[in-house]
Amino acid sequence: MAASVPVVEYFVREIPRRQGPPLSLKQCSTGDVGCVVWDAAIVLSKYLETDRMRPTWPGRTVLELGSGTAVVGLMAATLGAFVTVTDLDELQDLLQLNIMENQHLVTGTIKAKSLQPLIKTLNELSGDNTHIFCCYEQRTMGNNPVVEKKFFELLQKEFEIEEIPLQEQDEEYQTKAASSAAEKQIGRFISIMLTLGTV
Repeated sequence: MAASVPVVEYFVREIPRRQGPPLSLKQCSTGDVGCVVWDAAIVLSKYLETDRMRPTWPGRTVLELGSGTAVVGLMAATLGAFVTVTDLDELQDLLQLNIMENQHLVTGTIKAKSLQPLIKTLNELSGDNTHIFCCYEQRTMGNNPVVEKKFFELLQKEFEIEEIPLQEQDEEYQTKAASSAAEKQIGRFISIMLTLGTV
């Protein structure tokens, strides 16, 4: 008798675009962090659409690491970029599903791959003219703060890091979101440049 395959249940989140129909992203009802659209991914995808950034994407090659639902990569592909989205092997089906669901909006190209480990991958795929955008949601539970600190320590050995100022981000979707009592930091939105002489 064959082993039973677990049934994955999905729910949809629509991400509005400045021009054209929204992206429609399937998310898993159960699973780890890569199974849902995070606010940090929306912040970065909306930044790609800003008046300053929109003209830069047609024909540009983009690599998204830790893509999860592929929202950022899909947004770049709808703006004309040639995109490769990556994540762990267990998220490849979700990446492929979201690519298929939004293919009609893509004016560039988009494909999914599995790549690990992250710092090594960033280093191997970067050159003197590489510009990496990183946006993430800070997680304070468990050992996440320790992992984040270690990640940035390792990253700073090979790359220059610059935080993107709020005034350069999309007016509505930013890394600082208003809450009822006070403002909270959603995460950091950084630009990572390879330090000269390290490839």
